[in-house]
Amino acid sequence: MQIIARCPYCGSCWLLASSAADRRITCRKCQNLFKVPRLQDLPRALSLITEAKTAIYVDQAGEAYG
Repeated sequence: MQIIARCPYCGSCWLLASSAADRRITCRKCQNLFKVPRLQDLPRALSLITEAKTAIYVDQAGEAYG
């Protein structure tokens, strides 16, 4: 599974491995550090991801889109 994370500073989106969950990463564009939430903190998103046929986008508030 892959995660799409959006940098809260510059808005750039990055495709990350699921192992990036619950880690701090550095944005490749603006070099700011931000935290990728734990997948367990997003129960609604997890249920959508398991049912999804395409990519799911989750914002910092835990809202899922896709």
